[in-house]
Amino acid sequence: MTRTRTARIVGRAARGLLTATLVASVAAPAIVAKARGRFPGDDRDQQRSDDRDHRDDEGKREDDRDADDKPVQHLVVIFQENVSFDHYFATYPHATGEDGSPFTAQPGTPLVDGLFPGGLLDHNPNSTQPFRLGLVGNVTCDQDHNYPDEQKSFNAGLMNKFPETVGVGSATCYNAGKGKGLVMGYYDGNTVTALWNYAQHFAMSDRSFSTGFGPSTPGAVNLISGQTHGAMLAPDLSGRTGSAAGNVTAIDATGVGSVIGDPRPSPLFDDCTLPSPAAPAAPRTFITLSGRNVGDLLNEHGVTWGWFQGGFRPATTSGVPGAAVPGICQSFHSGFAGASYDYIPHHEPFQYYAQTANRHHLPPSSTSKIGHQDQANHQYDLVDFWAAVDAGHMPAVSFLKAAAYQDGHAGYSDPLDEQIFLVETINRLQQSPEWAHTAVIVLYDDSDGWYDHVMGPVVFRSNTADDNLFGPGNCGTAPAGTFEGRCGYGPRQPFLVVSPWARQNHVDHNVTDQSSVLRFIEDNWGLGRIGNQSSDAIAGSLSGLFDFNPHHTRAPKLILNQVSGNP
Repeated sequence: MTRTRTARIVGRAARGLLTATLVASVAAPAIVAKARGRFPGDDRDQQRSDDRDHRDDEGKREDDRDADDKPVQHLVVIFQENVSFDHYFATYPHATGEDGSPFTAQPGTPLVDGLFPGGLLDHNPNSTQPFRLGLVGNVTCDQDHNYPDEQKSFNAGLMNKFPETVGVGSATCYNAGKGKGLVMGYYDGNTVTALWNYAQHFAMSDRSFSTGFGPSTPGAVNLISGQTHGAMLAPDLSGRTGSAAGNVTAIDATGVGSVIGDPRPSPLFDDCTLPSPAAPAAPRTFITLSGRNVGDLLNEHGVTWGWFQGGFRPATTSGVPGAAVPGICQSFHSGFAGASYDYIPHHEPFQYYAQTANRHHLPPSSTSKIGHQDQANHQYDLVDFWAAVDAGHMPAVSFLKAAAYQDGHAGYSDPLDEQIFLVETINRLQQSPEWAHTAVIVLYDDSDGWYDHVMGPVVFRSNTADDNLFGPGNCGTAPAGTFEGRCGYGPRQPFLVVSPWARQNHVDHNVTDQSSVLRFIEDNWGLGRIGNQSSDAIAGSLSGLFDFNPHHTRAPKLILNQVSGNP
């Protein structure tokens, strides 16, 4: 997502799935929305209707309860980087045990829609067969995950062009001797052990997709607004404006389009955004975003919230709003992949919006103000989250972003450093007094281009020059008045719920996307919808991952070792 390369991965969908997807691409939006909960031809048992209705025994809707009576009073969204579902869960729950941490599945563990012997694991239509990445392959090349290339890798649903379109196998990074075929690599429970253990004890989805194709910025923006339209090019501090190519598409007469790449937040919104190189080199591309995001809804309803990101606190700053000296986010850490700066500006979606940006990265005025409106404007460093938790002021809604070396992004991070962050975070939350009414969601901003064999329904159609799902300029036929450049759903990605209220050792098969988290927040706190073609209006429910029946036993805590990923 951060460092896009020039190739992508593609998988294969079954013939019936391809047919269903093509039908979905031309269906009326209302029909597509109705079908979002299940793939046509999927023979899995559906969730019981009383579970999908998200009601308790007395028939009272959960989101109508008083705040103190909600099962989920604190939502923590851990938003990681660049992983497809098959990249982490292709063979779940079967691990080879060749290296790494031991993993043995519990009896009765449900299967996922993955890769198995006799099927796509060894009879795959791609030019390279899927293969296991072990501890030696913990740090790999970053793959290509550009908006048009990811669509090409899907090849109209055949899922068979991944090495040719999104695969990256540079001589300067580990590629398992596969070259561009590295994109077909996957890890199992001997490496991503903690995530497999969380799936064993809590709930996971195998039908959750990126809202659209493309890298980090679109994924992060869809998480908080369900809307990547509203992007406008912004000048750098010298007044130079970068190129829209690969960054913003479907630009209208007013200069507003849809973000499809990783342009940085405007330097007028973020002091720590990367500067343009000196002339005569071309200026960097910066944008601003208009429209509403979930922060606006939470503020309007008086719900405490915050985005907490590693490295957000400047290493040096004037600390004075409007001062000429900007904050410089220079903190860094070293992991298995080497050293990297902690803060990555285009991973912080609220910094693109004037109403939610904290330009100078000002700290909260006090610990008691974390989650409330003050000079920090709800944008914080990760240390502020733990300060709030320790003081008994955990916000109702918290988005956590790891420092770069622990965010899981291939190239500068890795699964083992990511595991340390996940385990430390979830262990600490389970030991907090608020745990009984807390839910943790772990999901990802994009797939990095890594192979996945499942194509989701096409619910957002587009015909820009950047679209390539069914051929050049073709992601279905966009209805009149549609904001284009939002082709999706995109790649399938991991999605887990860790909570006392999660179903136990459960795999949910209902279709969801990144903006399903947005919808859950809206419904749980009664916020209403974003509007203006936001994907929250059709996002699938997360109710299949939860068990809100008050008479059922709650899921017990699971404290893991951060290194082994096991209890």
